[in-house]
Amino acid sequence: MTETDNDNDQDNSPTPLQQVTFLLRKYKLVEGLVNLQDAPDESLAESVVQKQNLSELQHFLDQLHPADIALILEALPMEDRLLIWSMVKADRDGEVLLETSDAVRETLITDMGNHELVAATEYLDADEIADLAPDLPQEVMDDVFRSLPVEEREQLRAAMSYPEDSVGALMDFDVITIREDVRMEVVLRYLRMLDEMPDHTDQLFVVDRNEQLKGVLLINRLLVSDPDTLVADVMTNEMIKLHPDDVAQQAANAFERYDLVSASVVDDNDKLLGRVTVNTVIDFIRDKAENDALNLAGLSEEEDLFAPVLKSVRNRWVWLAVNLVTAFIASRVIGLFEDSIEKLVALAALMPIIAGIGGNSGNQTITMIVRALALDQINTSSAWKLITKEVGVSIVNGLLWGTIVGLFTFAIYQNAELGLVMTLALVLNLLLAALLGVLIPLTLRKFGRDPAIGSSVMITAVTDSGGFFIFLGLATIFLL
Repeated sequence: MTETDNDNDQDNSPTPLQQVTFLLRKYKLVEGLVNLQDAPDESLAESVVQKQNLSELQHFLDQLHPADIALILEALPMEDRLLIWSMVKADRDGEVLLETSDAVRETLITDMGNHELVAATEYLDADEIADLAPDLPQEVMDDVFRSLPVEEREQLRAAMSYPEDSVGALMDFDVITIREDVRMEVVLRYLRMLDEMPDHTDQLFVVDRNEQLKGVLLINRLLVSDPDTLVADVMTNEMIKLHPDDVAQQAANAFERYDLVSASVVDDNDKLLGRVTVNTVIDFIRDKAENDALNLAGLSEEEDLFAPVLKSVRNRWVWLAVNLVTAFIASRVIGLFEDSIEKLVALAALMPIIAGIGGNSGNQTITMIVRALALDQINTSSAWKLITKEVGVSIVNGLLWGTIVGLFTFAIYQNAELGLVMTLALVLNLLLAALLGVLIPLTLRKFGRDPAIGSSVMITAVTDSGGFFIFLGLATIFLL
């Protein structure tokens, strides 16, 4: 079989979700047959076939990675979700909860008792428990604190003390430290004594007796160096140091810029507190991208696909209300020019073009500005240059596409003045979209608000109303 055939087989193989759905259907088919009977046959429900169906489903779930189970739970209706959740082994509950979205995690936690939640945290590290803490009931967290050893208890308190968007919230306490005055052979013997090394360990942290960071020993250097060489002769002092109060996005930028696998986290006195690893950074980047996408659509939080109707309504109503208000404003703008539209019906057919192109251009600008703000690429001195640049882009685009739209308008309506109005209106609306596309995110950032939240909704509303006013105003002046 060729490599291409293997690739095709992999593409055609069912996904874990499809396989779970198939196994669930087999199980529920027997359940449905039992329920259809006038006198339900309990022996059928407890038959060897049904037990085999459950066993097959259980075995398949046991082989899956927690992230795959989380994806399956998010894609299933509530009844099926809770059935699958009940079949996940207790020692994997915590790992699966960490992988699920906040909305789905809430439904799973609601289905669990306090003792089950406490048991789920037994298999998690302090930094992982801190990630779950906001979703757990207070009495559960009290029990968790009491069940932890003193050292992990202090680590958990430290992890929970940092803001959600800080490096401290991403920090992992599972680090390997060594001294600079020991030989490589000693380090290797020490590593062999461990049950396993922490995930994503590409370097060992060299500290003194006060736990102050002196340097790092790269694993690849450890493996190829002479066993009698001292750590001090091989370690490097060139390293990335993060602080727990740093903004998490800055850490993400550093990982991307320097291709890091892990980085140290130190306090103001260079005392080693922990580390940040690439898998945590990737999760942070993914979550932030998802939140930004939701915010641009005007959604306040990630929504469970199968959430109750009222809960989904609460998540969506704010920006729908804003849209309704702006729609009324746009309708009143059109109402001001009813006489003009009655005299020249073509205006009604053409004005959505101006508004639509303006909204699209504004959204392009906002997307670029929000991304630049997230990467700290914009400061006060560069803001005006950015506005000037966007104005230039909008003028060129406006003249180019305005001319094309104007020519099409002339070809359809045989009215040169109407074509000229279309061109001028498109240029002006693109100018408005460019200015507001830069100013809306920058203004939100200046007042301490997330520049992604609702920006797309706001720019669309303004360019719609502004486009209608500009186009109908120019038409009234020059045509009527």
